[in-house]
Amino acid sequence: MNQQLTVTKRNGRKENIDLEKIHRVITWAAEGLQNVSVSLVELKAHIQFYDGITTSDIHETIIKSAADLISEDAPDYQYLAARLAVFHLRKKAYGQYEPPKLYDHVAKLVDMGKYDKHLMEDYSKAELEELDNYIDHTRDLNFSYAAVKQLEGKYFVQNRVTKEIYESAQFLYILVAACLFAKYPTQTRLSYIKRFYDAASEFKISLPTPIMSGVRTPTRQFSSCVLIECGDSLDSINATAGSIVRYVSQRAGIGINAGRIRALGSEIRNGEAFHTGCIPFYKYFQTAVKCCSQGGVRGGAATVFYPMWHGEVQSLLVLKNNRGVEENRVRHMDYGVQLNKLMYSRLVQGGNITLFSPSDVPGLYDAFFEDQERFERLYVQYENDPSIKKETVKALELFTLLMQERASTGRIYIQNVDHCNTHSPFDAEVAPVRQSNLCLEIALPTKPLVNVEDDSGEIALCTLSAFNLGAIKSLDDFEELSDLVVRALDALLDYQDYPLPAAYKSTMNRRTLGVGVINFAYYLAKNGVKYSDGSANGLTHRTFEAIQYYLLKASVELAKEQGRCPLFNETNYAKGLLPIDTYKKDVDLVCDEPLHYDWDGLRSEIMEHGLRNSTLTALMPSETSSQISNATNGIEPPRGYVSVKASKDGILKQVVPDFVNLKENYELLWNIGANDGYLHLVGIMQKFVDQAISANTNYDPSVYDNGKVPMKKLLQDLLTAYKYGVKTLYYHNTRDGAKDDQGDGTVVAEQDDDCAGGGCKI
Repeated sequence: MNQQLTVTKRNGRKENIDLEKIHRVITWAAEGLQNVSVSLVELKAHIQFYDGITTSDIHETIIKSAADLISEDAPDYQYLAARLAVFHLRKKAYGQYEPPKLYDHVAKLVDMGKYDKHLMEDYSKAELEELDNYIDHTRDLNFSYAAVKQLEGKYFVQNRVTKEIYESAQFLYILVAACLFAKYPTQTRLSYIKRFYDAASEFKISLPTPIMSGVRTPTRQFSSCVLIECGDSLDSINATAGSIVRYVSQRAGIGINAGRIRALGSEIRNGEAFHTGCIPFYKYFQTAVKCCSQGGVRGGAATVFYPMWHGEVQSLLVLKNNRGVEENRVRHMDYGVQLNKLMYSRLVQGGNITLFSPSDVPGLYDAFFEDQERFERLYVQYENDPSIKKETVKALELFTLLMQERASTGRIYIQNVDHCNTHSPFDAEVAPVRQSNLCLEIALPTKPLVNVEDDSGEIALCTLSAFNLGAIKSLDDFEELSDLVVRALDALLDYQDYPLPAAYKSTMNRRTLGVGVINFAYYLAKNGVKYSDGSANGLTHRTFEAIQYYLLKASVELAKEQGRCPLFNETNYAKGLLPIDTYKKDVDLVCDEPLHYDWDGLRSEIMEHGLRNSTLTALMPSETSSQISNATNGIEPPRGYVSVKASKDGILKQVVPDFVNLKENYELLWNIGANDGYLHLVGIMQKFVDQAISANTNYDPSVYDNGKVPMKKLLQDLLTAYKYGVKTLYYHNTRDGAKDDQGDGTVVAEQDDDCAGGGCKI
């Protein structure tokens, strides 16, 4: 290597490259790591140096050289690369490796308009100095490389035009906590901030993208999921489109319930005209969804919901299909098809499904969600009424079309609306659940909008977070973590702004939260149990029982302090009903684990004091935030020991947690085979989870005759999910013909599971 190569310093001055200095930095980053070679990183980097290279490019080259070496054989390169990246980012942000004092940092960024000015108004210098003494900046060295790149790309406060970074991770964590607990009494708030800071920065609690990137800045909209219901009128359709635009511009993912819109050819104004049907209005919604870019990166995303018995269902099911012309396709949204027991019964019995326009069958649409017996009675009555326009289709044909489209696009989702209402925190007669969200884990009441500017409708928001199952030592840990997360997220509801009155009113009345989990695959591996063989059933039951129990307990305690949510009377909790009373009892066939907590004591506490929050749990995909915690995402099995995530910052390799010790314990997605074991686990989780679960179905065509998954198998899995009380199904993943193994055990992730590009990035 020619020692005489020069480097161009930040001030433009040139001097000889100091290889000894580079060696010292890489050696520092390698301290305590296994199986990493400083000289190999140096060698890979040196051959890319050129005369006049900038200091910044030297750093980038070294980081990339380390990141390229991440593999199954040497997973610790992900930490070496991460530490080098942290070193580089801090130099960019602060001009030096050591971070400034918290007070000086906050004062400077408030002055620049990057941080919310309330931080300087609500906290004294002495308080910020106390928090500064508490911060542990060495925790920056615990991130993996993929985590640092996600922080740099999405979460750090920065100038996205000039690429200037203004902060490092520990400031992010402490200031999120400071914002959320700002209104707590001064004698207790620092204690809460410190405990929440520890839980978040030690990866016990995982925070969603909107909170990580937004809380502490002047922008105050952090709900990941927005549910908007459309009525069957032009005013409502326009109000829905207007609301979509408002929330897409705020980076939220959208769920749209369009099931009330009447079918093609229905009468309008007493037969004066006939209706153009759903498709033109779906196109209108699609335009609204895509009209605002999210952070300049990509358009918004939405999932549209409609019932299986809708008069236009055969046209709606193929809207994402690549065949057909633009006029009869709406490909840039995803779709949630709504089913119930009657639909499944017709399939199993070899019967027919009758299709109606909701406008022609009074009371049927509402009964579909509110009362299953009433729905069936009305449905049969309308089937037998010759005066009502209808179409009859063989149930098997319709279900086959549904599953064909789900398999070919991967993005036709399922919502079992009866389970969403019979096993719900809400009283279905007064607050029915009529839709889900972008990623199929939210199940909240909505009401059709009439006008964007009034609160006569109800837009449901859900504010998310997750427990990292890999970071807990015992189930008792959930008691303290539940108290922290419920307090923090509940405070967020009052802290954030609401672009629309219908969203503000609903949130203040219901105060809905959705706490999920990440790192489930690692949790199973660590405990020596598997997805596929039933061995994880008891552990899963105990874990999710503890989570729901302690979250409810935390919400009761908060209700004692700050009052119950105003619409607590519209919940089943107000009647003394808990999730353990309403779950699908078929779950007992696959899990005989007893209950371990004092549910009757909790029931009487809830009856006496109410709950601060109508909902507390929802299991979301959590693709991005799980990377921050170096965790496996959500409840999913990994596709490989090393996964390759394509991001706008390039290819990021991530190794499953504790790979060296647990390699044999991990069950990889395509080795699991049938979906049954996974669906049983989802059913067990759903017993306790009060909202829904982003659950996926996965198929490897190569294990079937002719390389094709039989329709019978797809339908069986759909019926299995229903049997065990699963409320929603998200992606249908198909293993493609590409070879997963890329020489070093890496696997290409087939979909960016970050809620299909919308919000919901937890």
